Parts: sequence; structure tokens; C-alpha cells
Amino acid sequence: MQKVMNAPECPECAAPVSIDADARVSEIVECLDCRSELEISSVEPPSLTLAPEVEEDWGE
Repeated sequence: MQKVMNAPECPECAAPVSIDADARVSEIVECLDCRSELEISSVEPPSLTLAPEVEEDWGE
């Protein structure tokens, strides 16, 4: 997998986030600096948003 040269910035901490060149919109990636889960909102140009919170159903 090839990494994107123009790495978008994390919307939480502004650190550059490497994404794969074959990444798709709605794919979830992680910022290695602040550990935020991010959703790819655009691939051309690459941009990120904070991933929506997912509530897990544990059968309660």
C-alpha cells in the first residue's frame, strides 16, 4: 500500500495523518498523535473529520 504524499491534518490535534493511496471515503483511520478515530471525508484532496461515535449493543 502506498501512502498519500499530502497528508491531511487531524481535526482534533492538527497532526498530519498518513492515509493509504487506495483509501476510500467513509473509511476509518487513527491519528497516531492523539489516537482519535477519523473518517475520510474526501480523497481528492484528502480530508478527515472526527469519526461518529458508535454505540455498542452488548445485549443489555
